[in-house]
Amino acid sequence: MNDGAMKIEKNTIVTLYYKVQNARTGAMLQQLKEQPEDFLIGYDLLLDAFETGLLGLKASDTFSFEVKSEQAYGPVDPHAIFDMPLSTFEEEDGSIDEEVVQVGHVFPMEDKIGNKHLGKIIRKMKNRVTMDFNHPMAGKDLLFEGSIVGIRAAEDTELPHNYSCGCNNENKKREDKSIFEL
Repeated sequence: MNDGAMKIEKNTIVTLYYKVQNARTGAMLQQLKEQPEDFLIGYDLLLDAFETGLLGLKASDTFSFEVKSEQAYGPVDPHAIFDMPLSTFEEEDGSIDEEVVQVGHVFPMEDKIGNKHLGKIIRKMKNRVTMDFNHPMAGKDLLFEGSIVGIRAAEDTELPHNYSCGCNNENKKREDKSIFEL
């Protein structure tokens, strides 16, 4: 049940609208969506600074807070930017779709051990491309603005299994966090 006096805290699901801007330039990084989104609070599924900014708010409250890049997605990692052969994008017949392989396009990629990453082409050359695998918001101070639509207590079935079972597996917690932050 959504209690108007209920505040955002651990084990609550908050329904909210929000947008994200570059705090320095004002550039829009994530637009307001047509429908509000639900977030489970208190289980390392979101950026810590985002959760902290929401704690204690009630339904119908608005929010606006800045999160420094170090507390968000970190600095740009130069080791996550590197050249790859253009042949990486070959079709089965050996051709490369020049309309698809363009600067600015993002591709799902997999590393040698099976981890999935999103890479953006930032430069295209004759036989190779430069890919950036940093999070798109890395190196940016973020401004979160929005409004709280509702708050309710999370049901046991909505809690991550590694918490509801009481096992507190740190490796699983880290794995879950990285999935939701990509």
